[in-house]
Amino acid sequence: METTKSMFLSLLVSFIFISCCYVSSVKAALSFDFYAASCPNAELMIRNTVSRASSNDPSVPGKLLRLVFHDCFVEGCDASLMLQGNNTEQSDPANRSVGGFSVIESAKRLLEIFCPGTVSCADIVALAARDAVEIAGGPRIQIPTGRRDGMVSIASNVRPNIIDTSFTMDEMVKLFSNKGLSLLDLVILSGAHTIGSAHCNTFRSRFQQDSNGTLKLVDQTIDTNYADELMRQCPVTAQPSVTVNNDPETSMLFDNQYYRNLLAHKVLFPSDSVLLSNINTKKMVEDFANDQQLFYVNWGAAFVKLTSVGVKTDEEGEIRRSCTATNV
Repeated sequence: METTKSMFLSLLVSFIFISCCYVSSVKAALSFDFYAASCPNAELMIRNTVSRASSNDPSVPGKLLRLVFHDCFVEGCDASLMLQGNNTEQSDPANRSVGGFSVIESAKRLLEIFCPGTVSCADIVALAARDAVEIAGGPRIQIPTGRRDGMVSIASNVRPNIIDTSFTMDEMVKLFSNKGLSLLDLVILSGAHTIGSAHCNTFRSRFQQDSNGTLKLVDQTIDTNYADELMRQCPVTAQPSVTVNNDPETSMLFDNQYYRNLLAHKVLFPSDSVLLSNINTKKMVEDFANDQQLFYVNWGAAFVKLTSVGVKTDEEGEIRRSCTATNV
């Protein structure tokens, strides 16, 4: 066990060394003190906004974490998902269940009072997700800022750029690679499913309705007792608004329970289960299941990479006055 863990850590160090070139090239225009002079309390105001919202609604951290994924994978981390209107990213069915928008808008309104025209919605989205993880019990990390807001938001760009819950390993690896993210990043960022919830239709493919109108398990990669519980929570008659916790054990806590659930075959999505079908990703899952600190350290590095995907800086984009619309 110690030998295999040492080998994994050695590979991890090599990966971080190799991947730093990609990250540093993106960070060149971002910095960890971007608002030090222009809006020194920006991060504190965002953190307090997320904290208050989470106190009122414990589901907020999961919503904000999902929001940053759906934003960054389409057009890069530029808050294009925040834009409202016909045929915008929000109008695609895959984004209709995304939440947390009101928290971002609340933080933006506050920042516009104290630092007008200074802090981008893109940075607020990234920082709010970062804070959501810590508020849910996860690690506190630093991320660079200086992102600018995009001006393009098109519904047709959504589906080719986000993970579907039915994706195979090859499909996920290809999409992550297109975003500059590695196999290790895929396993680590999948750990976001340790918090949050999902609608019944997102994992319905694991079941089939029989002639009597009841559900029957057809996916043999899921624990049968867990499947029975899911069918109880999501019967055929369930309303579209019904949701199930991603993590059946510690649903509101950002920890490494997701990986333990995965090894026990108690995860919601087929795209989670396939992580056990590859010898390399299965080994990573086992290591993170056994060592929460290892997961936390790697989460920080992977999250920085995620929130650096396709960022717009300097003369690209703009600083929106409102996150819901481009400046006129």
